[in-house]
Amino acid sequence: MDIYENKLYKDGIKKVLPSFIKKEKLFGKSVLITGATGLICSAIVDVIRYLNETENAQITAYVCGRSEQKAVDRFGKNEYVKFVYYDALKSVDIREKADYIICGASVSSPKMFAENPVQTMLSNIDGVRNLLDYAKENNSERLLYISSSEVYGRKESMQPFSENDLGYVDLLSPRSSYPMAKRACETLCVAYTTQYGVDTVIARPGHIYGPTATPNDTRVSSVFAYLSAKGDDIEMKGDGKQLRSYCHCLDCATAILTILTCGEKAKAYNVSNPNSIIDIMQMTEITAKAGGVVVKKAVVSENDKRIFNPMDNSSLSSTLLESLGWQGVISAEEGLIDTVKILKEKL
Repeated sequence: MDIYENKLYKDGIKKVLPSFIKKEKLFGKSVLITGATGLICSAIVDVIRYLNETENAQITAYVCGRSEQKAVDRFGKNEYVKFVYYDALKSVDIREKADYIICGASVSSPKMFAENPVQTMLSNIDGVRNLLDYAKENNSERLLYISSSEVYGRKESMQPFSENDLGYVDLLSPRSSYPMAKRACETLCVAYTTQYGVDTVIARPGHIYGPTATPNDTRVSSVFAYLSAKGDDIEMKGDGKQLRSYCHCLDCATAILTILTCGEKAKAYNVSNPNSIIDIMQMTEITAKAGGVVVKKAVVSENDKRIFNPMDNSSLSSTLLESLGWQGVISAEEGLIDTVKILKEKL
C-alpha cells in the first residue's frame, strides 16, 4: 500500500506544509535523495509529491536505492519521482544532474551498529564522500547531510543540547561506530565546503517516528508502533527514563526541506519539536494506549545493553531551526496515536 493515499497521513502533510519556509525555491528544481524509502526521506518525497499535486511545483525527486521495485511499491509510478540505482558502499555512477542533494542513506539499526560496526562506518563515510564528489563535479546548488543527535554523546545535564554542545562518546566501543561516523561525515561536509566550495548544510534529527517506518525498522518507537497496531503487548526493557526529542516524520520532512532552502552554509541545525521532548516510557505508554495493548517489563540481557543508545539525555534545542521560521506542528501524543491508526490500516 502507498501510504500517501491514506487520508489521515495526507491530512498530516497538509497540516505541516506551512512550516516549509521558502518552498518556492525548489519549484522546477531536481532533488536527489539517498535513503529515499526510509523513515525520514520517504516522508520528504511525499511532501514533494504533495507540492507537485497541489501547487504544480514540478519538483523532480530522484529516489536513490538498490531496488527499483521497492521504490515503485512505496511511491508508485510518477513522472516527477524517478528511480536511480545507488549503493552507499560503491562509487556513484549517476548520470542525472540534480540541483539539490539530500544524503539520507545510513545504517539505522542499533543492532547493526554493535554487530556490524565496519559496515556502519563505511556506508556513512564512503556514501557521503561519493555524493560530495558528485555535487562538486555537477555544480549542484547544495548538499544536505542528515546526521543524528547521537553526535552529541553523553553529558551530565538533562538540558537540551544546542548545536555547539558536545558530550562524551566512547571511541573504543563498537556501538560508537554510528555516532563517530556521523561526526566524521559532518566534518567531511565542512571540509568540502572550505576546500572545494561545495555548498553543504547539516541536519541533526532527534528521535524520528511515524507511519513511514518499515516493518523491519528496529528503532524502539517503530517496533512498538507496529506491535501496538497489530494488537500485541509491548515488552519494555529498562525503566525508560531516557529523555528523547521525538519528532514526527512529516515535521522532520519540512524541517529538513527548510534547512535545505534556508539554512546557513556549513552550519548544523537540530531537528526537534519542543512540544515532544518526553522520555521513552512516556512514548511507550502513549503508543500502547493507542492500540489498546499492555506494556510489560522484560529482562535486559547483556546483549541488549551492547545495543542500547548510551545517552540518558538526547533532547535537542530547536531554537536555531525555529529562527529560520520553522515550527513543529504535530505533538508527540497526536503523532504517536495517528501513527498506530495509520499502521492499522496499512497492515
